[in-house]
Amino acid sequence: MSHSATGHLAEQPLLSTRFLVRVTVTIAVLALLTVAISVAGRWFGRHISLAGNTESTTTITLAIGRDTVGLPANTIRFPSERHDGAAERVDLYLTWPEMQGYSKDTRQRFDDTAQSSGLIFLQITQGTMSRDMSGRLEPIYSHLMDGAPEAFAHGLTLHRLRADAGYSGEVLLAAPRAGADDYVVRCVLPPSVETATSGDCQRDIKVGKDLSVLYRFSSRHLADWGHIDAAIRTFVQTRLVSQSATVR
Repeated sequence: MSHSATGHLAEQPLLSTRFLVRVTVTIAVLALLTVAISVAGRWFGRHISLAGNTESTTTITLAIGRDTVGLPANTIRFPSERHDGAAERVDLYLTWPEMQGYSKDTRQRFDDTAQSSGLIFLQITQGTMSRDMSGRLEPIYSHLMDGAPEAFAHGLTLHRLRADAGYSGEVLLAAPRAGADDYVVRCVLPPSVETATSGDCQRDIKVGKDLSVLYRFSSRHLADWGHIDAAIRTFVQTRLVSQSATVR
């Protein structure tokens, strides 16, 4: 090889400009992908953790039968029901005793089934029966009882229901109330407090013109039966809106 050729090769850089550009572009692309994956991961992770829940407190106005009710979006269980307008029903979940919807401070109760006993579940529909559960005690449930009544805790009396009437494993708990029909709730009582579910007791009440509010709660909270009933009635009644209000 000639001296001039050797000198030319010696003067060439070890890394060409084209190679450096390619490396720089590749690093930049990888960096952008890393940022994009990180952002997408946070977004995806948040949406997985929400699992259909929302922290929005925007009022959703629903016309159900002859009543109109305005509810915070974060109290409505299903995304498909979070829209203004006419509806056949709406499903809600509320923390007990706060009576609040989903939020970052209470999300564990919504996301962790082990803590879901701290929730109350409601279903609001147009009433199809003239009597609520308390009103059905004498004309209906009294004919379905099996055996003598038994004393229960928290001022309640336990009535076992006939299995052949479709109430296998269920009991009826009742308590007298001053100036009102007896409190009545149906429950599937667990063998122990630890095995109680988030909805092993259920009761329905009438609110507004003809709304039926069916609610379910854990038997762990039976000591609060009077407070729960009053809180649910107040929650729905205070959110009834005038029939003249425009439903978008």
